[in-house]
Amino acid sequence: MSDIVPFYQPIGDECDIFERAWRNQLPLLIKGPTGCGKTRFVSHMASRLGLPLYTVSCHDDLTGADLVGRHLIGHGQTVWSDGPLARAVREGGICYLDEIVEARKDTTVVLHPLADDRRILPIERTGEVLVAPSSFMLVVSYNPGYQNVIKGLKPSTRQRFISLTFDFPAPELEAGIVEGETGIEAETAHRLVALAHALRTLRDHDLEEAASTRLLIYAATLMCDGCDPVRACEVALVETLTDEPDTRAALAEVVRATFGR
Repeated sequence: MSDIVPFYQPIGDECDIFERAWRNQLPLLIKGPTGCGKTRFVSHMASRLGLPLYTVSCHDDLTGADLVGRHLIGHGQTVWSDGPLARAVREGGICYLDEIVEARKDTTVVLHPLADDRRILPIERTGEVLVAPSSFMLVVSYNPGYQNVIKGLKPSTRQRFISLTFDFPAPELEAGIVEGETGIEAETAHRLVALAHALRTLRDHDLEEAASTRLLIYAATLMCDGCDPVRACEVALVETLTDEPDTRAALAEVVRATFGR
């Protein structure tokens, strides 16, 4: 594990809440839009606490075996191989399930005995029952903007977690994050944030997703490498946010107005 703690700019008391949840063996649910810092926050806290981190990007085909483990055949024998959830339990680390609502509901059921006072992980295929050590923590996240009747957490799952809501930072903080991540000058960081706020006002009208802090960091990274600011914003923001020609043209106009062309 690297000794370098990933950069993270706290927005409120989320670091304190995370530590309290970890100390008291409480599972944590993080809600927030794409690119607002959820994954970076978990990575930061894992490094800060000196814990191994296993991250799983959830999807429709994710099975319980993908999380817990399965028997593999090799060299003429069958060998059990732990999945990321089982490895995190054995090592007393953090298992982070990103976009948990994308996983099938029958998959998330395997989390239930770990996310209540039992803190156990039964492995049915081997008959083993793993008891989570005190340092183990289960963290899940999702984007509420995508939640609907089909893709949502069952109440029986959701009520096993304490929850934090993330959003995009206030302008001063967001500019500081972009500057801290990339080393770009403060004035340009503030212009990028102003651009993001202008684009975010279009979200409900023309865009499915808001311009994220992650995309601002991408644009700033290209600028720091000598890329023209307008072009950097076009490829990092405009082209990423939409495929619709008229909307793309409108966003490009906002970019040119922001960066003086």
